[in-house]
Amino acid sequence: MSNLRLINETTVTSGVATVNIEDVFSADFDIYKISYTGTSASAVSVELRLINSSGSVITASNYDNAHLSMTSHTAFAKSRGTNQAFMDNFFAINNNNDGSGVGYLFNPFSSSSYTFGLFQNDSHNTTPQLWSGKGISVLKQTASMTGFQLYPNSANLNSAKIRTYGLRVDS
Repeated sequence: MSNLRLINETTVTSGVATVNIEDVFSADFDIYKISYTGTSASAVSVELRLINSSGSVITASNYDNAHLSMTSHTAFAKSRGTNQAFMDNFFAINNNNDGSGVGYLFNPFSSSSYTFGLFQNDSHNTTPQLWSGKGISVLKQTASMTGFQLYPNSANLNSAKIRTYGLRVDS
């Protein structure tokens, strides 16, 4: 049996302000992989918020983030934020140009530990210039999360294929 199990595949084909992917985290896995391809938005990044077991999106300022932006045309830039309302730059997109990437969430279903995330992503613009980034995040709440919400930092998410996998670790 494979250690990587596809749990959900969501396709976005028209402009939406948010995408909720619910009931994907469970006691079956501690680690989840989220991949995305063909992502387009009238924005620079798509943020991630977790959804708790009651179905509520966690919008409280309990997320901490660190991100490294690596572009082909400027110096690399670090950013950090504490007490934010989202996992910052989880998806990178450069104003309607395809973005892709992968992120991992650790222990989202556990009600006794924080949820940690790490991600890496890439995009380009029409010049062409490469945009890429990597980062880490934590939700400082000990509550069971069962899903996540994606939303662009401005405008709409126009297209995307988002896959959520459970990663089994054998001992």
